Amino acid sequence: MARRRLFVAGHRGLIGSAVMRRLAGRDDLDVVVRERAALDLADPRATLAFFTETRPDFVVLAAGRTGGIQENIRYPADLMHENLAVQESVFAAARAVDVRRLVFYASSCMYPRDTSMPMAESALLTGAPEPTSLPYATAKLAGVQACLAWNRQCGETRFLPVIPNSVFGPGDDFDPESAHVLAALLRRSIDAARNALPEVVLWGSGSPRREFVFADDVADATLALLEKNIAGLDFPINIGSGEEISIRDLAGRIAALTGYRGSVRWDTGKPDGAPRKLLDCTRMTQWGWRPKVGLEAALQQTLDWYLAHHPSNDR
Repeated sequence: MARRRLFVAGHRGLIGSAVMRRLAGRDDLDVVVRERAALDLADPRATLAFFTETRPDFVVLAAGRTGGIQENIRYPADLMHENLAVQESVFAAARAVDVRRLVFYASSCMYPRDTSMPMAESALLTGAPEPTSLPYATAKLAGVQACLAWNRQCGETRFLPVIPNSVFGPGDDFDPESAHVLAALLRRSIDAARNALPEVVLWGSGSPRREFVFADDVADATLALLEKNIAGLDFPINIGSGEEISIRDLAGRIAALTGYRGSVRWDTGKPDGAPRKLLDCTRMTQWGWRPKVGLEAALQQTLDWYLAHHPSNDR
C-alpha cells in the first residue's frame, strides 16, 4: 500500500516548521515540500502543475504573509492581496486533484473587535474586526468561507479552516518591523539586556490582553485533524491555550527570562489593537485536543531557539 502524501506549504515558517518537527522520524507519510523560489503558490498554473505532479493526500497550508501591528499599518494591501492569491490558488489545485484533507490557518483577527469573551466561532461576522488588521482579517475570512463553500460543493468535509490565536515559538519572525507582539518583545528584551540599555520604549499602554499558543501545540492539533475521525466537528474551529495575559505582564515575564533589568516606558500615542483576544476552544477540547506546553516552558524554548540561531545577539 502506497504511503499517504502530505504537502506542507510554508515549511520554513513558524507553524510549518513546527509541523515538520512533529513529522520527524515518521515513516508512514511521504512529506513533500518546496522552497518559495521553486514554487510560487500565488501562481495558479504553477500550483496546479505541482499538485498534478505530486498528488498529495493531505495539505497543510501554512504559507502566506503575516505580520504584527506595524506590518498591518504599513502594508495592508500587500497582506490582503498576497494571502488571497495563495489561498485561491492552493484551494483550486487541491480540489482539482481530490485532496483528502487540507488544513487552512485563519486568524483570530477575524473576530469582531468588540465582542464577548471568550470568542466562540459563532461570533464571526457579527461585528467589525479591529481596524488596524481589517484587510488581513478580510483575506482570512475569505479563506474560511472558501473552505466551507468547497465542503458544501464537495458534499464532504475536506477543507478544514482552523483559527489559532497568537502563535509563537521556534522559527518565529523576530524582525522588529514585522514581528508579532511576543516575538518583538523577546527580541527587544534580548537586545536591551545585551546592550545594558537603561530603558525600552514599547508601543501602546500595555493593557490589552492576549492569548498565546505554542506553535508545536498547533502542529499537534493540525496532524490530529488530518488523521483522526472528524465526524461531527463543526468548522471553523478555534485553537488556543486558554491562558490570557496582559502585554504589560508579558513584557515583565520576558524581561525576567532574558535578564533585562532596565525600565519599560509605554508609548500611549501608539495603537493598542484589540483590547482582548481570548478564544473559546470548547469544540476542540470536547473533541479531545488540549495544548500540552505552558507559557513559561514555551517562552523558554523560544528564547533558547533564538539565542542558538542568532548568536550575535547572545547575552
